[in-house]
Amino acid sequence: MYQYLNVECVLFNSHDFIGEFKTNMRCLREGTPQDNTYQLINQKLKAKKKSYKSSGMISLLKCQVETEVTFLDYITGGTQVNFTVAIDFTASNGAPQQPNSLHHIGHNRQNAYEQAILAVGQIVQDYDTDKLFPVLGFGAKIPPDGRVSHEFAVNFNEQNPFCAGIGGIMGAYKNSLSHIQLHGPTNFSPVINHVARFAEAYPDGSNYFILLIITDGVISDMDFTKSAIVNASSLPLSIIIIGVGPAEFDAMEVLDGDKQMLSYRGKSAERDIVQFVPLRDFVGGIGSSTNVMLSQARLAKEVLAEVPYQFLSWMKKHGIKPNPAPPPQQQPAQQGYPGQQPAQQGYPMDPGGSYPGQQSAPPYPSQGTQPTAPSAPPGY
Repeated sequence: MYQYLNVECVLFNSHDFIGEFKTNMRCLREGTPQDNTYQLINQKLKAKKKSYKSSGMISLLKCQVETEVTFLDYITGGTQVNFTVAIDFTASNGAPQQPNSLHHIGHNRQNAYEQAILAVGQIVQDYDTDKLFPVLGFGAKIPPDGRVSHEFAVNFNEQNPFCAGIGGIMGAYKNSLSHIQLHGPTNFSPVINHVARFAEAYPDGSNYFILLIITDGVISDMDFTKSAIVNASSLPLSIIIIGVGPAEFDAMEVLDGDKQMLSYRGKSAERDIVQFVPLRDFVGGIGSSTNVMLSQARLAKEVLAEVPYQFLSWMKKHGIKPNPAPPPQQQPAQQGYPGQQPAQQGYPMDPGGSYPGQQSAPPYPSQGTQPTAPSAPPGY
């Protein structure tokens, strides 16, 4: 309260230095208007001109002190982070049996999808209390009838799409490759809308959602995807897209609102919720001798850099402050839905969905009506 603060004043447009003054927090907060009127002194001008008195006066009209909260303040206060993975199973990835396929499972090296899952998942899992992650696939023909799906559980259990830990994700992914047929097109909107339905049910800040989409191709349903992202931008949701393979991903940059906020049909996104990164910028191609662990660390740092900012921007916009951290001997209250099994407390319920423990509820959200795709979509 008594430590001196040095306040510098500059011109709004040019940032040219005007002058400075010294004060302290107690005076700012408790002083009268007369106490909080200061002369701006420019030391360089004062040294040059004997007649110099000041560069003007500045008066404080209002002082408001806000505590700056962090991402970890919300986590320790009980906010749940829910991580979902969506995997591209379109035919442009190449037949998994072929060594040059992006889905080829080798004995001595990870394929591009495995690298992306490990890089992001190993970081995000530390903020997910139950380590149970829904894993979705899109763009494949699935059993038992061979229908094309753009929103299916990779473990083929639509009522319980959770995989236990990163190991469970990897196991379900590898197992699925022998039961599906890669097909197409590359539609993102179904999996985005899937996670958005969950996020929409939690406007109180108790849950935040991260969707990781791993893909090799150009989006076929770009308009639907833009609409889904713009609508989801008001929800507690961040989307990470990792592009794998040699394709050109120029269209993906449009979704990442770093340069210009995404809009669709005149409606702009409320905030930037998408981070896109090409895997090849961080990890070498097939047969590369690049240090995989170092490359994955660099990838994780890049793709997750914006998530805390996106998280905090949503909380601040909705006026949600973190709950106090519980005493060390206690655990944060777990979020979930009524009747949820203790092992699955981290991932909340969709308004129309059910998991084990809700036998009377409607089934877990299924594919529903998908947007009509072009007859020969790019990336098919």
